[in-house]
Amino acid sequence: MTDGTTGRYAGVRAAVLGTGLIGGSVLLRLADAGLDVAGWDPDPVTRERARERGLTAPETVEQAVAGRDVVFLCGPLPTLPRTLAQVAELTAPGCVLTDVGSTKAEVAEAADRLGFTDRFVPGHPMAGAESAGLTAASTTLLAGAAWVLCPAPGPATLAFRWLTGLLVEVFGARVVPMSAPEHDSVAALASHVPHLLAGALAGAVQRSPLRDAVLALAAGSFTDGTRVAGTPAERTANMLLGNRDRVLHELAEVRVLLDELAAALRAGDATALTGGYAEARAARSALRDRRFVDLEQAFPADGDHAAEVAWLCGLGAAGGHLTDCRIDSGAVSYTAWRPAAD
Repeated sequence: MTDGTTGRYAGVRAAVLGTGLIGGSVLLRLADAGLDVAGWDPDPVTRERARERGLTAPETVEQAVAGRDVVFLCGPLPTLPRTLAQVAELTAPGCVLTDVGSTKAEVAEAADRLGFTDRFVPGHPMAGAESAGLTAASTTLLAGAAWVLCPAPGPATLAFRWLTGLLVEVFGARVVPMSAPEHDSVAALASHVPHLLAGALAGAVQRSPLRDAVLALAAGSFTDGTRVAGTPAERTANMLLGNRDRVLHELAEVRVLLDELAAALRAGDATALTGGYAEARAARSALRDRRFVDLEQAFPADGDHAAEVAWLCGLGAAGGHLTDCRIDSGAVSYTAWRPAAD
């Protein structure tokens, strides 16, 4: 069922390259919103499956991106720099390019090296599931997601503004502006290290002689803590290797806390254990009970946009996000939300 899209994005023509879980969900939502969208996947079975769902799925990348206003690159992380170079050559200078990869620095550096930063906006929707493929994709997977976009000064800011508006209007996204390196540092602790911990816990159970008994008793603490261990192994490996240095740094920080808890347990120190878990509980409570305050911020529409980008990245680093971007009378205006002071 199509709900239609209004405003300046009504006539947008889009393409999605790579129609797995995330790419497929992008494709389905764009189609559901009434946009003219084509999806391409290197797997012919997946392309046929897309056609069976009433989607446009050309045989070639060239056919998929021809005449498009925006292209989402959704293939495996190691392929993104090569795909970016290919698509940039195949599309018009005004076509906005973005990706959905879970690490950002490498593809941002590739765009800079190749000279495509004027229209490439690195992106990462913070959503997913342990399942994979187009069959697991849905129109709602990305609804309301925190969606990182990495702005850059100069012409790239224009592409960032345009894409921000599209993601807010079509996906109801909370756009989180961040620099690529800062994204990778934050994602290491928010997403990548949890994959390591889940893999270690689930792997220990798999190796245990009591595996079946453990699984019989497994409840919320185990199933929640190991959910992402069900992610396809190659996808997880690509993500971890793509952000290796930052993941190892944050893992070392987690080990410090784990060693403190283990030492307290070994010593029978109930006070230290209680204090450690009270600290952890505070972070969990903050996640559940976060409050935000809204603000409006405007900048000149023209210029090098350095001040605008600095403000945007500062907003994201402070835990804020955008829910609107408008350009009027020579000015760009953002509706933003920042965490309220405790």
